[in-house]
Amino acid sequence: MKSSVLLLNADYSPLCLISWQKAVKLICKAKVEIIKTSKKVIHNFEKTMEILIPEVIRLMKYVRNLWKVRVPFNKRHITIRDDNTCQYCGKEIKHGGSIDHVIPKSKGGKSNFDNCVLACVPCNNKKDNRLPSEAKMFLRKQPHTPTVNEFILKAIKSAGLVDVLTELGII
Repeated sequence: MKSSVLLLNADYSPLCLISWQKAVKLICKAKVEIIKTSKKVIHNFEKTMEILIPEVIRLMKYVRNLWKVRVPFNKRHITIRDDNTCQYCGKEIKHGGSIDHVIPKSKGGKSNFDNCVLACVPCNNKKDNRLPSEAKMFLRKQPHTPTVNEFILKAIKSAGLVDVLTELGII
């Protein structure tokens, strides 16, 4: 079972997505309150206890935002920013996507949000060590550095929790 749980700060601002296992640990330690539960149930080994998996939990104490100024650069965050879609052909990437440097490293390109996009393996191989214009390929949207709020909202959408937050009046 793979479920993401939205963790809200004490002021109801979204912080991040965590695994349901971590959410249950926080609940047992009384560090969070449950805002909304899902219909998924887990049992202990003896089946003497049932726990509903939460969808949204809120911290009891306010914490400073984990990312103060910007979203950390990594493959997972590029995948979320680009909606699991190849930025050249538009194909949805379920497994095996790669990070493509729009301006190749050999030509001075940097490894950052403004120069990297998600690409399927065939498109990345076709582009090779060239600029998109040299390979006669075009980007569907320009790479950019996401803001923290924009990124958290995209992560919430990709986890399918937008309806829950709208219902709760949080977004």
